[in-house]
Amino acid sequence: MTSAYPLPAHADAAAAEDETVAVHLWSLITQEFLDLMGWSHEWRVAYFPADHPLLGPKRCIVTGCGIKANSRLSLCPFCLDRWNASSEQTIIEFVQAGRPWVARGAGRCAVPACDRPWASRFALLCRKHHDQRTRILDVPMDVFLGSSDTEPFDSLGPCQVPACTRDRDIENIYCGIHRMHWNKLVFASPTGAAGLDEPHFRRTSAAIPTINECSLRGLPNRIVAELLLGIQQRTAWGAQTYPDWIRPLVAKMLADECTSIEQLDQSGLSSKTGTACRHIVKEVRRAQLSPETERLKDNWDATVFGYDGVLKFGDIVQPWLRECAKIWAYNDLPKRRSLNAKQIVQNEIRILVRLSESLKLQRPGDRGLEPHLLSRSDICGFMNRLTFLCTAGTITPATRAVTIQSTRRLLANMRALGLTREGEPMYGLPDDFILYPEDVPMPPDVVKECRDLPVEVMRHICEHLDGLEEVSTREIRVAVELIIDTGRRPDEICRLTLDCLERDAQGKPVLVYTNFKEDRHGCRLPISEATAAIIIGQRERVQLRYPNEPTAALKLIAAPTRNPHGTRALNDNYLGSRHREWLLTLPDVTVPMTVEEGGVRVTKLLPFNRSQVFLYAYRHTYAQRHADAGVGVDVLCELMGHRFIGTTQLYYRVGEDRRREAVDRLATLHFDRHGNKIWRAAAALLDSEHVRLAVGQVAVPYGSCSEPSNVAAGGHDCPIRFRCVGCTHFATDVSYLPDLEGYLASLLRSRERIRGTFGADDWAKAEALPSDTEIARIRRLIVQIKTEVDDLSESDRALVEESVSTVRKGRSAVVGLEAPRVRQPVPDVRPDRST
Repeated sequence: MTSAYPLPAHADAAAAEDETVAVHLWSLITQEFLDLMGWSHEWRVAYFPADHPLLGPKRCIVTGCGIKANSRLSLCPFCLDRWNASSEQTIIEFVQAGRPWVARGAGRCAVPACDRPWASRFALLCRKHHDQRTRILDVPMDVFLGSSDTEPFDSLGPCQVPACTRDRDIENIYCGIHRMHWNKLVFASPTGAAGLDEPHFRRTSAAIPTINECSLRGLPNRIVAELLLGIQQRTAWGAQTYPDWIRPLVAKMLADECTSIEQLDQSGLSSKTGTACRHIVKEVRRAQLSPETERLKDNWDATVFGYDGVLKFGDIVQPWLRECAKIWAYNDLPKRRSLNAKQIVQNEIRILVRLSESLKLQRPGDRGLEPHLLSRSDICGFMNRLTFLCTAGTITPATRAVTIQSTRRLLANMRALGLTREGEPMYGLPDDFILYPEDVPMPPDVVKECRDLPVEVMRHICEHLDGLEEVSTREIRVAVELIIDTGRRPDEICRLTLDCLERDAQGKPVLVYTNFKEDRHGCRLPISEATAAIIIGQRERVQLRYPNEPTAALKLIAAPTRNPHGTRALNDNYLGSRHREWLLTLPDVTVPMTVEEGGVRVTKLLPFNRSQVFLYAYRHTYAQRHADAGVGVDVLCELMGHRFIGTTQLYYRVGEDRRREAVDRLATLHFDRHGNKIWRAAAALLDSEHVRLAVGQVAVPYGSCSEPSNVAAGGHDCPIRFRCVGCTHFATDVSYLPDLEGYLASLLRSRERIRGTFGADDWAKAEALPSDTEIARIRRLIVQIKTEVDDLSESDRALVEESVSTVRKGRSAVVGLEAPRVRQPVPDVRPDRST
């Protein structure tokens, strides 16, 4: 529900525009928030509830005080000074004794029905009644109040300062405080009141501060809406906002006669007030933004597109290229799903900045400002520029390859968007201003880095988790434990909801989470009972911390600050920084490492590099320990939450022991070109297979080749033109069955196409037509392999299928065997832990 604010009629166009903006801002302020602040459009005073955790500052606990406290003893500065001077009272006695009366605040006259303000807290009477009691009658207070001759007086009216909430106390146009301020100005002026602008004094004077109140009277409607909207958004975000921080803003805007908070000069503001002002300005600006307005700027506020941060296009020098980049980004952002989509798009923009810099350098005359003057030579200059930067060490070879590839894709996408049509930014751009596929260099060979952590390191980390809780918080420890146990990404764990734990049909615990990278909700991961116990314990702590909040909105790992309702999750960047700080306090752990000494590789116990321990390394470790436990790659792909098996294979490596075991298991299922089993000595076969695997013996797509000349040529010199099934050097095994079936299907397709081709000479058809003998032999080979596998027992067949998967993983190929999908056991790096 939103509040309504009427739009008054204005003759002035600027004032009318301000009121239009004010109406829009008022529509964003909820009625619930206005009720919380006790807001009235007529009275225009914001009341900050004293018991609110974000809006009500801590007050002095001394009886009768109520002033803002700013010490660990919950005392105001005045009471703290009195307490420090006191040596005979305990703190309880001091609080109960109360604070002496001081002339502070305003109240009504104690005479019943009198509408005038009191003169002071000591007098408790308006000035006229106080004079009657003390100067005329000279009677005690109780006698004066009980006398029938004491009559109330009507109010003298409000103070004429628009921002003031007090009434006049004498026959004057101001309240007592503002009368005093005006008199000071008059006395300080050489010409007295005649030399002063009294209407300006009234307009620019602020209200007299009152505890838990902030008067917004005298401010334009737009500023009032801006302040309330900013406070509302800060409160929703979980940030504190006290009236003592807002009053200086109000006073300065009144003094400067601002029409919007964006006009305010923030110099001279205190730290708290300045921070609150900047946040309010940011929220006000965002409230007036939309994708349609942002797309016209050179810097976009990404919040209007659903992301954090700013997209910057200003570094692109050429206006036509800058506009193309903005149009591309505007069309590309809706396609993104991950939380880091803004960063991905910004990286693409940086690539266009490199192209822009190249055009500016290559064309000193026009600096690339005219697209119709560009040509293929400018593209070549761009590639030469990248080569120069790569040679100089400014960029890496991988960056050079990615830059050229991305530039080619971006230019093609811009053309596909129709930006070369007349009236569009790329109109007139020649067709040869393009990157061809052969322009894209091959990415450099990168040795796969093993990012998983050794068992010794994981055990060392888990043994010191108590220390992590001591130097941080319980929530930090729970988050790290869950990342270790589940292998989820840090942001997925930090944003878990309170009801993230469920049970499957077998009663086993399941973690329900959101894959933010792929924008997949309701993902389910089987977990151990020990991990479930961690979640249950954390859930109980959250419920104790937020007993009155609805559980559906609570986070399992709630942020420790700025989180009054438990709906803000722990920030994963903050989690990573605390995790790094804790790692620096841990003692070294030694692990066996292979090093070279004097030309000889030896294994030594060396301290493990701490920089290799980070939150995401736990995810790689999760994948590796499951792979080592024999979990199939297809099942592991589902456990990791990947869409493609190839992505999962990047997270682990097949160990030498697993490869040898797989080769051993498949050794008895080798076949020659006729489909006959090769019954050689088992030891010799195994040794040769291990050697072949180690040295990378030449393999054809559906078997292996041991022909010497072909092996020496790396598989590129087959004497019989790769008619493998007719060669005595050819051998295959069950792991090549999918390749054999694919090759057979290819031969059959080729035969049908050639037979149906017209316009080709007979000799050409005869040369290209697959041999019926080859097709028959491959069919017989496939049947023989399947027969041998079918004759195995169910357990042996499962082991063979697992070995096939392992061997094919070593070949960097994907096997499509459908293994039975059963719930895999979850390896635990902490076997000593109980539920």
